Order: sequence, then C-alpha cells, then structure tokens
Amino acid sequence: MTWRDTFRTAADAVRSHRLRSALTMLGILIGITAVILTVGLGKGAKAQVRDQINELGTNILVVSPGSTTSSSGVRGGFGSTSTLTMQDAEALDAKAGVPDVQAVAATATSSVSLANGTTNWTTTLTGTTPSWQEVRSRKVTSGRFITEADENKAATVVVLGPSTADELFPTGNPVGQKVTLDGTKLTVIGVLEELSSSEQTTSNDLAIVPFSTYSQRLVGGTTRDSVSSIYVKATSSDTLSAAYQETDATLLNLHHITAASSADFTIATQESILSAATSVDKTMTLMLGGIAVISLLVGGIGVMNIMLVSVSERIREIGLRKALGARPRSIRRQFLVEASILGLAGGLLGVAFGIAGAVIIPHLSDTRVILSLAASLGAIAMAVGIGVAFGVYPASRAARLAPIDALRNE
Repeated sequence: MTWRDTFRTAADAVRSHRLRSALTMLGILIGITAVILTVGLGKGAKAQVRDQINELGTNILVVSPGSTTSSSGVRGGFGSTSTLTMQDAEALDAKAGVPDVQAVAATATSSVSLANGTTNWTTTLTGTTPSWQEVRSRKVTSGRFITEADENKAATVVVLGPSTADELFPTGNPVGQKVTLDGTKLTVIGVLEELSSSEQTTSNDLAIVPFSTYSQRLVGGTTRDSVSSIYVKATSSDTLSAAYQETDATLLNLHHITAASSADFTIATQESILSAATSVDKTMTLMLGGIAVISLLVGGIGVMNIMLVSVSERIREIGLRKALGARPRSIRRQFLVEASILGLAGGLLGVAFGIAGAVIIPHLSDTRVILSLAASLGAIAMAVGIGVAFGVYPASRAARLAPIDALRNE
C-alpha cells in the first residue's frame, strides 16, 4: 500500500466515525488552546511589566528610604522612615564623585484633594525639581513644566497628569485655570503627555508642584526637607552599574555609614525591578503550563482509547488485509496515520481557538495576550506527536494480530 492509499484509508476511517473522532480531538483541542493562551498570557504579562518599568525613564536608579524599628522591635517596611533628604539629592547632582550620573530628581509625595469650583478629585501630589522631566522622560502636551524660577520663589503653580486634568476640567483647556488645595490656589501651567502603554493609573493621575512649594506652602511639617525617593539617571545604559556604585558610595558617606549592610536606604535598578516582577509571571506561566500539559495527556489517552476501540472493531478487516499480503508495518502505519490525523486536526483547531481567545480576552479585561508563531507551530507539532505517541500501542497491537485469528473473529 502506498503512502497515498494509507492517508486516504486513514482519512476515510476518521470521517466514518465523525462524532467519536470529534470527541477524541476535543481533548487535544483543549490542551493546545491552553498552551497557546498560557504562552500568550506569559509573554503579554512580561511585556506589560517591561513597559511599566520603562516608563520610569531610561537608565534609572530609584533610591528609597530605609525602614523603622519600633520600641517593641517591630521593623517597618522599606520607605517607612525619612532617611533621604533634598541635601542627598543635591550631593548626587553635584557631579563630584558621581561622574556617571547625568541627572537627579528628588520627589516627595502625598495624597491630596484638588478642587476646581464644585468639582474635586483626590490624586497624588508630587513635589519635585525641574530635572524630574528629564529623568522621567515625560513631555507636556500643553503649557510648560516647572522651571528653576518656579522652584526658587516657591511659585504656586502645578502641572497636572492627563487623567487628573480630565477629572478636574472635563471641558476646555486647563492651562491658565486655577485649582485649590486646602485654601491655596494653584495655577495650572501644563498638562503631561499620557502614557498609553501604562496599566497603572499613577503614571497619569498626579499633580506636580515645585519642591519648595510642596515643602514650604502646601505640606510643611518637621520633615519638610525629607523626600520619598530620589531618581538617578545614568549617562547611558553601559554606565548604569558604575552610577549605582557611585550613588551607593556617596550616600553611605553622607549618612556616615561604614558598613553597606547597615545602609538606611535601598537602590533599585530597572533590571532588578523587572526581574522581581517577571519572576512571579514565570511562576504563574509554569503553573498554567503544567495544567496545559495535563490536558494534552488527557487528550492523548483519549486518542489511545479510540484507537484501541478502532482496532477491536476492525479485526476482520485487518485479518483480511494480512491474508492478502499486507505486511505488519503497513497495518501499523495505517493506524499511526489515523492517530496523526486526529492529533493534527485537534492541534489546528486548538491553535484557532487560541488565536480567537487572544483576540477576545483583551476586550474583556486589561490582560494583554501576545501570540507566538513559534509556540503555535510547536503546539501543532506537539499535537501530532501526542497522536503518534499514544497511537503506537494500538497500532502495534493491530500489526501483531495473526491473520487466521482475525478472520475467525466474530
């Protein structure tokens, strides 16, 4: 029997039992769909995290305050104490001892309620310096950003994030308008460009004022010189490691700390943040991948079961073919081709359903799904492999049947 005859006979056998074949392919279909979506969700989550990290700005170090320890010995989390000040930021920006640092921007933040007439909105108030725009790589769509003159005279001006501007000024241009914060009127001088790739509203929902205005006019307090974080921009990605070492050494010296293990601050890089975030995604992807593999195994067992049934039903056919001179390898090849067809059909349908899911899921949630051609082709090959692997035993059993026993079977 030629290969062409083998494929035609196998296809006829699959078509003659449509319902049974469809149910067999269903197990493989579910497994392949799970594989496609698992890989797509994993790649989408990683891309989403990378976009969010990149929105911090390029070549960025983030310096955060240390932790507190209560009288009872309970330690707070990082950032629970005020160990960073504007003087630290100024020292890092002085270029002495930090030649690989391009720009520095200190920030202090608090949650406030801004009002425009009867309209109010709670947002994050950020006090910072003009260098924040360069460090964070943000642009303004209208108006301007804060300047050194605004910082020097503690001007009552504010730059709004796009989401904040939309909430406070649903219609019209907010630039030149005034918002009120605890009785203090702030003039809107600009609106930031929207970060469309960000899934976090904090990137677009904020209000920025000069640090001097934040500390002297709006928040104040005994820790008015403290900052929530310091963003340090390296001169390039190649000098990021050197900038890290220089920043660490400078702050240890300023804080009179001799042992690095006793540092009252932490420094995080883009890569460390990305690694920490993607490690969770990898764990979830592996877990979901395990479920997909189990689904494929169940589908493979279904293929084996159906092929065994097919062998039992066609014993007389097998005996007749052997009596007419068919070799065992021809019988084995026919049943392996049938199993391969079931696997291939289930794999193709699984990929189709996976692509459909990748299109539908983003419309139902904020989850991003990125399709992978390699994963799709690999899934189809896996489906065929499952069909062949689980079809070997039934095919071998058919090939071992003695012609006389097969012909006598009722």
